[in-house]
Amino acid sequence: MLCLIPATRYYQIDEPILRLFRNSHEVNPLALHLSGEFVENNLGTEQNADGSVTVRMIAEQYLFVPHCVLVPAGVPVHLRITSADNVHALTIGRTDYSVKALPGTITQAQLQFPRTGNYKTVCREFCGAGHYAMRSEVKVVPREQFPALQAGERGNCALQ
Repeated sequence: MLCLIPATRYYQIDEPILRLFRNSHEVNPLALHLSGEFVENNLGTEQNADGSVTVRMIAEQYLFVPHCVLVPAGVPVHLRITSADNVHALTIGRTDYSVKALPGTITQAQLQFPRTGNYKTVCREFCGAGHYAMRSEVKVVPREQFPALQAGERGNCALQ
């Protein structure tokens, strides 16, 4: 009984306070789809006021969410990715881009695609039996064909 009191205090009081002072690049991998930056309706492409775009993704066995990302050519892309379960490595074909996604951590990368086209992506970090099928796509369209997104709206390949 006496062991429960310190444990309860830690998870109810200490841990939330410590989370405020820790690195802002940390997330709870068990609650990614439920709340916060990586909730499902916040994934995909977001248009920033400066003309750049931010892409939020989750890597999890054995898929990347969203499966297809739409970005404009020649525009800075700020990638923010995390993992729900395991270490994954998002590698974008025909480029030198490779980004590790770690559980509990937000990895950021600055990308830019000078040419339009479909860039196939794969996971290059063995993550289990279904690792071979962990693929997705980055679809790069001309800047003038990229849909204008309203505040709070997220882009995806279905918009194209």
